[in-house]
Amino acid sequence: MPDVNWIEMKNLQPVALEDIPVIPVEELRSDVIERVKSGGRLVQFFGSKTSDGTMLYAVLADDNASRLFVSSSRFNGIASYSAMTPDLPSAHLYEREFYEEFGILPDGHPWLKPVRKGTPGIDESETPYEFFSMQGEEVHEVGVGPIHAGVIEPGHFRFSCHGEKVYHLEIKLGFQHRGVEELFVKNRNRPLYLEKLSESVAGDTVVGHAGGFIRAVESLADVAVSRRAKAIRTVALELERIAVHLGDLSALSGDVAYLTGNSVFGALRTRVINTTMSICGNRFGRGLVTAGGVNFDITPELQESILSMVDRLDIDVALAAEVLFSSASVLERFEKTGVVDRDAAASIGMVGPAARASGIAVDVRSDHPFGGFEFVPVHKLTLQGGDVFARAYIRFVEIQQSMRIIRQQLMGMSDEASKKNVGTLRRDSLVTSLTEAWRGEIAYTVITDANGEIARVKVKDPSFNNWFALSLAVRGEGISDFPLCNKSFNLSYSGFDL
Repeated sequence: MPDVNWIEMKNLQPVALEDIPVIPVEELRSDVIERVKSGGRLVQFFGSKTSDGTMLYAVLADDNASRLFVSSSRFNGIASYSAMTPDLPSAHLYEREFYEEFGILPDGHPWLKPVRKGTPGIDESETPYEFFSMQGEEVHEVGVGPIHAGVIEPGHFRFSCHGEKVYHLEIKLGFQHRGVEELFVKNRNRPLYLEKLSESVAGDTVVGHAGGFIRAVESLADVAVSRRAKAIRTVALELERIAVHLGDLSALSGDVAYLTGNSVFGALRTRVINTTMSICGNRFGRGLVTAGGVNFDITPELQESILSMVDRLDIDVALAAEVLFSSASVLERFEKTGVVDRDAAASIGMVGPAARASGIAVDVRSDHPFGGFEFVPVHKLTLQGGDVFARAYIRFVEIQQSMRIIRQQLMGMSDEASKKNVGTLRRDSLVTSLTEAWRGEIAYTVITDANGEIARVKVKDPSFNNWFALSLAVRGEGISDFPLCNKSFNLSYSGFDL
């Protein structure tokens, strides 16, 4: 018997706003907690302004059944509700964000701090951020950032230590106040701008983010993209995954002074991003994915070139990984360092390869297939260690898997056109688009108004789920192991600061 509190849908299946149940917030709260504790997963939890108040939307995933469920509550004169976080730790950041944006208090939230605001110097009216502090003899704090020595974006790390041992790490992000979600709405009548904006949400995940947003738009426009275009997009997405995983293995090697691995994996990455450039003219895939398909086709000659590159890469990556993961000095630093066990990973809602390295079998390509993955099954690969070694080795395993996927997609391309026209969007509708990018699950929920124009875009980068996991990983470690733990997650500042 269907649950009248929720409407069931699939990844990329639009639903009419009038069909989404509107229930009291306390009922929504208890439903979300019960469903997640019964095996569901919180995918989106966000607000949207309406003419008569604020709507709160919750999107849950049943990964085993490849289904999504959405429900909502209306706040009209209601200033608070009972926080879910004490019963559902994975909701803690969602509730903080909702409070920050709409001022509706999650009463009883144990850690109600700013997510992206509260940065003195940008707005002097904002109060300074209050960091957690420890008391005791020889207890001290170490602050790192927000300005860093490398060419990276701002983020502040506050370590509470006793000697070299880290007892707590608090991560403060959101220094740029980019307003990405607002830009999607303000520029909704500029399709090319929106595509470029989606490519820029996280610059190291161009294909992942652009694909996620554009597939949502195509679904709302009832456009069935050709299988050829889906294959080309999938090849680009997997090349992106391989390239970043290789870059991470290079950086992890450098962090433990294994300079041969640092050089070799870096050189192999260059081969991959140059292959992406041969497809679309940009090493990071900019300009490739567009509404209705792709802007660049793969010719038979280019297809052979890509397959040849993958065959050579397969051999070279296997050799480099064999040496890396058999090195005693590397293993001494990787193994048992920065452990996030399965229970903790599940509790805080981790996603992506970091979650799979902790034994959590979650992968959108398998659970909620999209694009080329509708035709080629993807097996979920997991490890149990939850340490730096597992997060490094899962990258190697996924590189091998991605090379197999690229071969399958290239050999199965149809002769259809690679691009179709996109018309108007459905009116008063909502769609959720899930993508398994190299960091993990990207979620775009797009809502249209009565004119069929974009009224709300909610973006969730996998970093939103996983930054707190880094805090857990360094507890009990020496502070000198933080760079290694940090790189084993390789999370995004820009993907978080929306």
